[in-house]
Amino acid sequence: MKENKMVRFSKHQVNGLEVLAGENDDIRFEMVPALGGKLTSVFNKKLQKEFLWHNAELALAENNAGDDYDSNFWGGIDELLPNDIPETVDGIEYPDHGELWTTRLAYTLTNDGISVFGQLPKSSLFYTKTVSLLEGSGIQLAYEIANRADSRRHFLWKLHAALRIAPGDRLESPATKARVVYPQSSRFGNEDEFDWPVIDGVDAALVPDKNGTMDFFYLYDSPESNMSLVSKEGNHRFTYRYDGAVFPYQWYFASYGQFRNHYTAILEPASAMPVGVNEAAALGQCSVLEPGEALHTVVTIHAGATHEINKRN
Repeated sequence: MKENKMVRFSKHQVNGLEVLAGENDDIRFEMVPALGGKLTSVFNKKLQKEFLWHNAELALAENNAGDDYDSNFWGGIDELLPNDIPETVDGIEYPDHGELWTTRLAYTLTNDGISVFGQLPKSSLFYTKTVSLLEGSGIQLAYEIANRADSRRHFLWKLHAALRIAPGDRLESPATKARVVYPQSSRFGNEDEFDWPVIDGVDAALVPDKNGTMDFFYLYDSPESNMSLVSKEGNHRFTYRYDGAVFPYQWYFASYGQFRNHYTAILEPASAMPVGVNEAAALGQCSVLEPGEALHTVVTIHAGATHEINKRN
């Protein structure tokens, strides 16, 4: 994949928040440094399609450390770091859905891309994300996460793309195994491991109507490192590609009306499983950085027509 040199970067204000934008002839993204580098838009110009879901009941706004995530769930692409559920890890009490989403980041804007960066106050993890555009409908996210604390850090790092959905859309994942995360609130009460995607005789990868139900799965044992939501007709898709050594697991959350009446699916490549960092650490299934150690990786997003994405990859 080649970087697209015909790229324009700009900035504007929304509700008093600075929004950074990058675009080429095919795609446009928008990102808010004050919201932990949240991507608020991935818009394909040729398709005239916005891929990201937004909560129409909430205005885009800054949140405070310790705020409840669910009641402030605006949508777009967040990242969870260093945890999901409120939890004390390595002696540090972390808030709901981690620190990053409420951390105001600094930024630099150049002709090649936009970098957001800052140190998380509790974990002392220093986070850097550089966003650039690839030829066509591709967005590249280059990361560094460095441990600036004086002791080891165990953590979860999870991508969290809330996508617009319609009945008949389909999750494409190369994962071979899956489990229901919370059977008591899922449309499937089965607690056993199953062969993805069929559970209780139902193809769980297929998006149903807005029927008042919800899904939440761990997906794993995957021979490839990608995760996509594909339209019912198969003609357009949103695809994550990433390093499976960094994100060996996939989480998939989808509300078909049960969760606050939302109708959205969230693609979540994850560095840890299960949801609790302490439990994942005990299993050797979470990210770990020693003092002074850093993690580097690149993630790509492709949001566009299926034939164009397949042609370029």
